[in-house]
Amino acid sequence: MAVTCSDIIKLICAFFLPPLGVFLESGCTGAFWLNILLTILGYIPGIIHAVYIIITR
Repeated sequence: MAVTCSDIIKLICAFFLPPLGVFLESGCTGAFWLNILLTILGYIPGIIHAVYIIITR
């Protein structure tokens, strides 16, 4: 699986604001809401989840 330029931009967004990176990748789905919850509970779990969503999709 090749990493595109848009994936790099999404990863940068995911580092600074994890829900934004997930929203850009999957839209307003369950993954987005889960990422908001994870980001509220702890910033690092939100980043890990966002990177996982961006890399796997």
